[in-house]
Amino acid sequence: MSETIFVGGGGEAYGVPQNMLLKYGNRHGLIAGATGTGKTVTLQVLAEGFSAEGVPVFMADVKGDLSGLGAAGSASSKMHDGFLKRAATIGYDVQYRAFPVTFWDMFAEKGHPIRATVAEMGPLLLSRLLELTEPQEGVLNVAFRLADEEQLPLLDLKDLQALLAFVAEHASEISGRFGLVSPTSVGAIQRRLLVLENQGAAQMFGEPALELADLMRCDANGQGMINILAAEKLMNAPRLYATFLLWLLSELFENLPEVGDQDKPKLVFFFDEAHLLFTDAPKALVSKVEQVARLIRSKGVGVYFITQNPADVPDMILGQLGNRVQHALRAFTAKDQKDLKLAAETYRPNPRFAIEDAIRDVGTGEAVTSFLEAKGIPGVAERTLVRPPASQLGPIEPALRAHLIAASGMGAKYDKVVDRDSAYERLRARADHAAKEAEAAEAPSRQAAPEAEENREFRNARRYDGGTAREAAAPKKTSGSRSDSIGEAFAKSFARSLGSKSGQAVIRGVLGSLFRSR
Repeated sequence: MSETIFVGGGGEAYGVPQNMLLKYGNRHGLIAGATGTGKTVTLQVLAEGFSAEGVPVFMADVKGDLSGLGAAGSASSKMHDGFLKRAATIGYDVQYRAFPVTFWDMFAEKGHPIRATVAEMGPLLLSRLLELTEPQEGVLNVAFRLADEEQLPLLDLKDLQALLAFVAEHASEISGRFGLVSPTSVGAIQRRLLVLENQGAAQMFGEPALELADLMRCDANGQGMINILAAEKLMNAPRLYATFLLWLLSELFENLPEVGDQDKPKLVFFFDEAHLLFTDAPKALVSKVEQVARLIRSKGVGVYFITQNPADVPDMILGQLGNRVQHALRAFTAKDQKDLKLAAETYRPNPRFAIEDAIRDVGTGEAVTSFLEAKGIPGVAERTLVRPPASQLGPIEPALRAHLIAASGMGAKYDKVVDRDSAYERLRARADHAAKEAEAAEAPSRQAAPEAEENREFRNARRYDGGTAREAAAPKKTSGSRSDSIGEAFAKSFARSLGSKSGQAVIRGVLGSLFRSR
């Protein structure tokens, strides 16, 4: 096993070869640069390097071209001549090869379905996903607490929808235990869930939920598995994309044991379009990301943020990123020039060139790099030609993708949805039981009511017509006890509506029209 990952070089015109020390791969990193400057190739090169050294990788494919990692590059590709020229410049022997990949897809179209349960996601991340106000987030926290106390497992969206209907129905009782639970807030959350469901997010929640161990596998040759999440469609809902990846990162942080410094990471996590994680994020969420970035390295996980501008990442998190590859930043505006200057100031100076000028002037496939050296000291910034990838640049053919999906061994475990007993089923059973008890209690009064009515009208008939036949006062049929109030009738109908999926839609519609969002 090598102790380094070769990233690039450049000969005498550029400087010394650039290698990432494998033992510091868990010290996190940054790949930044404007669109079209080579970030995707750098990401591909680093993924290849980690995989070759037996380190599993997880990444999101936001443009659809990272699937090429599963196929060998080719001398017939249009980039081949340029790659050979660059390889000769930096003294690199290009040997095309494929890498082990597993494809995942939240929508189960271009990979195995990847799911989380509602309970695992938790109220904080769900509140972020649903863009809830503080009072609405408080109601969601109450709902989760109630689910724990009432033993109502929250696995998929219909479980959460049924629980919120239950909360709305018993709002006054629940308010007495946990503080004010406003039906208005419940209605707002339900409408947000409907929007989320319309975006296709219902497929994200449920079982079988992803097991972290399945992201941390190696193939039979000891190469780390490269897990690729198809995210082209997912990017249409950027908040869903960012929330899901943050959930995955949080799960790694909370479930992996402390391992300290090792010879190589246990997993490397690439977070593309990282600015989506922090845009309009509440302070509590940013603090959680900062905590994860600071502490997860001791669990053997390296996190690499990919974004256009380092300014997209908060300073407290940026300071945790030890391995950096900075592609070109364009300075067309005053803000761009300020960002360029700030980016340059974060690098260890090199007396041979001005870092600010280099970041502005490097071409496609070039970068200013800095990797941690012995004892974790930041390396001097260097202008670097990034080495060519060994795998295919660009997407693979659909037939090859289908073959790799079928051969992964994950289909038997994840492809079929499991819908076990959970909050929806248990609340439905309670509602059915309550409805049956109510009907049983009403039965005697329903039987007595027609006879009493008949006797009363017969007496009235005798009073006014001198005792004509009983037919003059034929009994009137009633549909139920007159003692039923409007509220009781609505409650019975509401309880029965929990018994079907269409009933769920009715509940959401009723609450949505009666109660306005905050």
